[in-house]
Amino acid sequence: MTHRAVSPVFVGREAELETLKEAFDQARKQATAAVLLGGEAGVGKTRLIGSFAEQAGQQDAHVLVGGCVELSAEGLAYAPFTAALRQLVRETSAAEVAALLPDGAARDLARLLPEFGEPSGDGETETARARLFELILMLLERLAERRPVVLVIEDVHWADRSSRDLIAFLSRNLRTSPVLMVMTYRSDELHRTHPLRPVLAELGRVEGVVRIELPRFTQDEVAAQMAGILGVTPEFTKVDTVFARSGGVPLFVEALLDSGDDCTVPDSLHDLILGSIERLPEETQRVLRTAAAGGIRVGHALLASVSVLSDTELEDALRPAIAANVLQVADGGAYAFRHALIREAVHDELLPGEHARMHARYAEEIEQDRSLVPPGRAAIEIAHHWYAARNDQWALTSAWDAAGKAARSFAYTEQIQLLERVLTLWDKVPDAAERIDVDHVTILERASEAAYVSGDMDRGLKFVRAALSELDEETAPERVAELLVRRANINSQKGKTGSLDDLRRAERLVPLPTEARVNVLTRLGTMLMLTEQTIEGTTFTEEALRIARQMGDERLEADLLLNLALGHSVSGALDRTVETNDHALRMGRRLSSPRIVLRALANNVDALDKLGRSEEAVELAAEGEKLARQYGRYRHQGVFIANNRAEALTSLGRWDEAIEVVEHAMRMGSTLRNRWHMLRVKAEIAIGRGEEDLAREFLTEIGAFAPRSDETAQEQANNAFLLLTWHLLRGEPLKAVEVAEKILADSVPAKKDTLGWRLLATMRLVCDAAAPVDAVRVSTLRAGAEELAADMRGNGAACEAYRLVHQGDFDAAAQAWRQLGRPYVQAEALLHAAAGSAGAGDREGAADRLREAHPVAMSLRATPLVTRIETLARRVGTPLDDDPVRQAAASAQPVASATLTRRELEVLRLVAAGRGNRDIAAELFISAKTVSVHVSNILPKLGVSTRAEAAAAAHRLSLLG
Repeated sequence: MTHRAVSPVFVGREAELETLKEAFDQARKQATAAVLLGGEAGVGKTRLIGSFAEQAGQQDAHVLVGGCVELSAEGLAYAPFTAALRQLVRETSAAEVAALLPDGAARDLARLLPEFGEPSGDGETETARARLFELILMLLERLAERRPVVLVIEDVHWADRSSRDLIAFLSRNLRTSPVLMVMTYRSDELHRTHPLRPVLAELGRVEGVVRIELPRFTQDEVAAQMAGILGVTPEFTKVDTVFARSGGVPLFVEALLDSGDDCTVPDSLHDLILGSIERLPEETQRVLRTAAAGGIRVGHALLASVSVLSDTELEDALRPAIAANVLQVADGGAYAFRHALIREAVHDELLPGEHARMHARYAEEIEQDRSLVPPGRAAIEIAHHWYAARNDQWALTSAWDAAGKAARSFAYTEQIQLLERVLTLWDKVPDAAERIDVDHVTILERASEAAYVSGDMDRGLKFVRAALSELDEETAPERVAELLVRRANINSQKGKTGSLDDLRRAERLVPLPTEARVNVLTRLGTMLMLTEQTIEGTTFTEEALRIARQMGDERLEADLLLNLALGHSVSGALDRTVETNDHALRMGRRLSSPRIVLRALANNVDALDKLGRSEEAVELAAEGEKLARQYGRYRHQGVFIANNRAEALTSLGRWDEAIEVVEHAMRMGSTLRNRWHMLRVKAEIAIGRGEEDLAREFLTEIGAFAPRSDETAQEQANNAFLLLTWHLLRGEPLKAVEVAEKILADSVPAKKDTLGWRLLATMRLVCDAAAPVDAVRVSTLRAGAEELAADMRGNGAACEAYRLVHQGDFDAAAQAWRQLGRPYVQAEALLHAAAGSAGAGDREGAADRLREAHPVAMSLRATPLVTRIETLARRVGTPLDDDPVRQAAASAQPVASATLTRRELEVLRLVAAGRGNRDIAAELFISAKTVSVHVSNILPKLGVSTRAEAAAAAHRLSLLG
């Protein structure tokens, strides 16, 4: 009987196919991020995806397909995305793809595909990968503006670290475009330490990600598959046998049917798969073993070169394998094994000597003609084959070359893997240094840099320590200094101490005005400024600026100007901050440096808000965010600008807008520190609105309750402010006092600009709240705050308004906030001014202030502030309704059935609380005699004769609210 190796009929999978269709429909509505399709090897994942992709294409979807290969684990970075890009360029052109991106941005894609020209010369390694990620995302979004996009990534269990990170990034951020990512993986290969497991766990927490686990076939489905392969309905007994022996795995069903009518069961899965291979001609088997050494897919020209066959001889040898569906003809003149398991089984048949010779042949042929493999893959292919050939000498040199290629592609994690291979082989190759023209320390230095920029701080620290142990600072001071700076950066990221000590030591090692000294001073100056050592930090930064100008390095000069502006900001010279940032901005535009332009804009948004020019800050932020999108840098620098915009919106009382901005920015996959900045905005608004659970969650995540050792001065000041307001919200004035005392002891707001004055203003409110509880302790706290305020700097209207609050001049503060358009602090100042007026007997003045504050607080939905305003209004006896007619009616309106006036109800509440006439009088700002009159009126209305009976009646009639 003749039969096909694969059923032409798509069998089963109705539920899974329907799930994929539903996900695609949801993606078109911008509601689904990705589908994760798992299943054991041979279960039919590729067949299912192929059927879905075909149907999606019929619905006008643009289907892009990329697959991970085993080489990815050895350093072939971004393989699936490179394949998808290559397909896109083949379908259109490199110029058309580039036109979808900002001007010049496609040059970064040249690091993946040479069709995009020469890669950009931008050496900003710390932001390069983020830019590349954003470009891929932007490209998918632009493609989706034309028609829905389906991006299929197969075999992600083989994905390299960079591809895994990019997959996670896209899954979090493809939320506003009709794009669906579909990823397949072998679930049976995910051992406990497999690197894909944490990625799957992270994606499982992303809203809109759908997981499908593809099961084996049922017996009925196996029967249908057999019927499609055989062309006739199989006998039941044969179906029963095949189902039992295959376990319902479609690939094994095919192999069993191909083994003959008796469906003999081989001793192992390996033998089962090889059964169909062994029936092929010997020459075909030999060429298949050669092809297997080349990977799951190998080009015709490469295979011909390695096998030393002519085109005709090769085609004749492969024809039986293609007819048996062991090999398939793929795009681009290549051959691909039908399934990875087949390729693995054939490759395992290579004898040890044959294995080494075959891989060496591949390496030699690719070295002679790099066009034999897809563009960009030669270096890693050569490194892979020499390593597989166990040739230490060539494995070392090729790994070094491939590491350089990985770095140029921003694949820093893969660069580390290759450099570690170089380090492992170093002692096995006696003349290693001469062969690659660098010493052992250089390998460690490159590895430490790659680890740092990829975020692998522990690994980076290991490499730095190893490099330092091999260097003598007397003979190599600049190299030691550079490593000390890197160690300082790593320790700062890890929240460890010692960074400043390392930087000071590095500064002493490079006393001459060289580029090495500039690099040290740049980092040292910044760290000193961020730790409140502004004068020294500014001195070092100015020295670095002079050297940079002597060197003629304008980009470095612009960066140092921005650092200098940071010093002005920390010291409170906000006008100079804006002026210096503007200078750097002009330089950035002239130099066509998006990074400098966006950094200057971001810094000025912050400075303008601190100056009280929040409306200008919001407008400037909008400009900055627009530019960040144009430059393809939104999710790196644009997110930072968006956070600054949210802070300005919060100042202006546009809280809902601020939350919307923050939540959108947080979906962009921000860095951890940016996330903390944005959570502080949300925490401030949550506290203002009395949302305790939310506020507690945010404060916990940013570390406000358990401060980290690596907090900057700005982070300390912001967290301290939030803690003070948190305790005031919860009615815990003494706990707020404890926080305030620690603030003064640690000099958190020392000589800082707006943030410092905001802390002092908030401490004034804490003192006012805690004074009735512990007057002595509060007096000490006030004295400490006054002493600190005497040395405080800072300019601008916002600083002045906070200073007025600190001094207790609440009316002047309210007027200042009114002029600045900051409603929350304005209403808060009016409340405190009203309390002061009421205490002085000016009930009408208190009423006026409360009536102004109340609608402002109501518009913000600032529930705690509204409650405090209304409580004081009741104590003063002031209706808050703006209509005079309704005010008069409300004053005389009886409450409930007891016909008590509002004032009598206030008195009753305090009577029920056990308060005496004098206490009630003080609480309500009236005389004790007036209280006595009210009590006398209340008793008969309630039909009682004593205060205790009045309290009981109030509870019984639910009059206390």
